[in-house]
Amino acid sequence: MAWLLLLPAAVLLAAFTYVPALGSALASLYSTPHGARPARFVGLDNYAAMAADPVFWRALQNSVVYAAGTVPLAIGLALAMALLVNGSAPGRGLLRTAFFLPTVLPMIAVANIWLFFFTQDYGLVDQLLGLAGVPPRNWLGGPHTVLGCMMAVAVWKEAGFFMIFYLAALQTIPPNLREAAAIDGDRRFYVFRRVTLPLLMPTTVFVAVNALINAFRLVDHVIVMTNGGPDNASNLLLYYVYEVAFKFWDTSYAAALTLVLLVILATLAFTQFAVLDRRTHCR
Repeated sequence: MAWLLLLPAAVLLAAFTYVPALGSALASLYSTPHGARPARFVGLDNYAAMAADPVFWRALQNSVVYAAGTVPLAIGLALAMALLVNGSAPGRGLLRTAFFLPTVLPMIAVANIWLFFFTQDYGLVDQLLGLAGVPPRNWLGGPHTVLGCMMAVAVWKEAGFFMIFYLAALQTIPPNLREAAAIDGDRRFYVFRRVTLPLLMPTTVFVAVNALINAFRLVDHVIVMTNGGPDNASNLLLYYVYEVAFKFWDTSYAAALTLVLLVILATLAFTQFAVLDRRTHCR
């Protein structure tokens, strides 16, 4: 009965995850067919070309920096918002709605909103900074600022979604634990660090893995806001896969890039589970 109940999910997972992954692995060993010229077996040539591709290494570096910046910020902001709206403060329902609202907006709409925010001279960012005497600048056109702008968009979009998980976890913590610590005279930060945070670790594992995967798969705002520019400064690995496959029509090289991306994500996810899960169950 258990296997029968798992069968629909297993079929969907195999059909839309494992079979396409195996297909990409197989396609990466062949050349891209062009017109009447069929695909031919080239072995690891696509991977050799990838190792010598400077755009790939730039996109990989950008993706790592992007993930390292967005994941901790999104998790920290989500936890802070959950703590803020978990109590009985007046207007908490309105705050929850405001924090969660960016999550329900399509990423295309979010990108267009922030595209206006970052517009030089007329955008909200330059208008606010201008009040402090900061001169306007081209935020999305500068190679040193564009990736940070993309991070801000992703954190604003995702933090409210992760807040829901932390809020649910906070509401399952028995109140008597915090009350006992308060009776013992422990400070609020000590109670949070020694009681609340350890009990939130299973949720943190789940949120961290999802945040990391999202950091490598979000490309909608890149397409709308920068197209990977300037000079590949905001080019992320998944956007480069899209660009190679659907702009350059090199599907075999795109398959090799996809397989490398899958390996990177699987390695990072397993590492996160191993490290965080050990901390979750340590006593």
